[in-house]
Amino acid sequence: MEKALEDFLGYLRVEKNYSPHTLRNYQSDVRQFIGFMRERRAKTKGYEPTSLPPGKVDHLEIRAYLASLYKRNTKSSVARKLSALRSFFAYLMRQGEVKQNPADMVSAPKMGKPLPDFLPVDETFQLMHGPDPSTALGSRDRAILEVLYSCGLRVSELTALDQEDIDLDLGIARVMGKGGKERIVPMGSKAREALDNYLQRRGELLVGRPEERAVFLNNRGGRLSARSVGRQLKKLLQRCKLGRPLSPHGLRHSFATHMLDAGADLRAVQEILGHASLSTTQRYIHLSVDKLMAEYDKAHPRSRIQKKREPEQEEG
Repeated sequence: MEKALEDFLGYLRVEKNYSPHTLRNYQSDVRQFIGFMRERRAKTKGYEPTSLPPGKVDHLEIRAYLASLYKRNTKSSVARKLSALRSFFAYLMRQGEVKQNPADMVSAPKMGKPLPDFLPVDETFQLMHGPDPSTALGSRDRAILEVLYSCGLRVSELTALDQEDIDLDLGIARVMGKGGKERIVPMGSKAREALDNYLQRRGELLVGRPEERAVFLNNRGGRLSARSVGRQLKKLLQRCKLGRPLSPHGLRHSFATHMLDAGADLRAVQEILGHASLSTTQRYIHLSVDKLMAEYDKAHPRSRIQKKREPEQEEG
């Protein structure tokens, strides 16, 4: 099964153009299942098998594997691991290695759909003014926040930007999204201004590496990582005294929510975000409706829950 896994990962890398991060997740999830199978069969047969033919795996074994995961994993993690197995066996079916997909016969855990975290408009503006633009790193951090919020980018899309992907005169950025899909996104005036200020100071961070194409650099002159963006955002939230956790993806959620609250067309927001499905973008409408209903319940006199009056005691 290890050979089948390597072939599967090669397919995802070459044909699907998946990112290294996604490939690592698939590799880890499928390999974990292979390890479970080895242990399970060693217990039942009294020895560890030298090979695990994919065609011998049935849905009952996958179900037993998922049951073992519930003890130390969240439902979302279990669902992700099952999804990885479904993709793996679907690939093997296309290759003629197995006759059916055993993972399709196993139900995924039922999960609620939590609404995405986002910042209100006033707190978003407060965060934007957190970095000190008088320094090279401060101007970089201001530009990062403005571009994430202005363009609704994923943090991986932001850190992958090269200088030739930005056109400040036109106010657009060329973004490479999931699956290698390219899209053009507009950039607001505040983001253009912050990015222009940073690019004028970008040379201070190059540290003898003028050939670096990345827009956003770390303090050693290399390409900034998504993890570093997350760490810096956490520091800025503390500095601005915003008492709520927020990942860089939360600025993407804030962008979508604020755009739809202001009356933006749903399909236009879908295009900017790079969502393949409109239903993914519709989550933010639900978020706005919940906010609207909360305001309605708070303000409308006929929507308030009336307290029951205590029964009056009869005199005498």
